[in-house]
Amino acid sequence: MSRETTRERARETGEDLPGALKLAYKPVGIVSGLVGGLLAGQIFDLVWKRISQEAETPEPLSPAYSTREVLLAATLQGAIFGLVRTAVNRYGMKAYRKAVEKPRAGTR
Repeated sequence: MSRETTRERARETGEDLPGALKLAYKPVGIVSGLVGGLLAGQIFDLVWKRISQEAETPEPLSPAYSTREVLLAATLQGAIFGLVRTAVNRYGMKAYRKAVEKPRAGTR
């Protein structure tokens, strides 16, 4: 891995932030992660209702659903969760960087 690639990766993940800024991002990351998880759950419910024409998502241990339905729902839920999590993390870090890296008034 080249140095430039390593620097880019550190920038994307926030590893290059100074200690205080990295620490200050932790609560922001936790809250955005929780909101992202709730959002992913809502998106999954909407998508599943549209695909299956059923009001509820299948419970893993419920005998009312086939194994195929349960596994399909779990796969779809994981894909949606992964997508939303990645988007929330990525755009959350970009917004945080934009907020902390803004030039302050009166400084050059």
